Amino acid sequence: MADWTFLTNHAHVLLCVSQDSGMRLRDIAVHVGITERAAQRIIAELVADGYLTRRRDGRRNSYQLHPELPLRHPLERHHQIGELLRALGSLGRE
Repeated sequence: MADWTFLTNHAHVLLCVSQDSGMRLRDIAVHVGITERAAQRIIAELVADGYLTRRRDGRRNSYQLHPELPLRHPLERHHQIGELLRALGSLGRE
């Protein structure tokens, strides 16, 4: 069986953050199945593009998700990331 999934690692990271806005990078990496460095890069990209806002809580970061923003691919731009997260049963569990 081919080793592929329907969602990207960016989507998987967003799912993790939507389930727990204070999840540590190490835990995100384990859940997604990527390195901590890759999780850090993905979070930085999501923050840079406005999909997440990073807040410092003592020694830890927490993230605010912006579900009203559109998906990035031209075929899906008319949908918001919140729709995807709700469809996967993930949005609103914070």
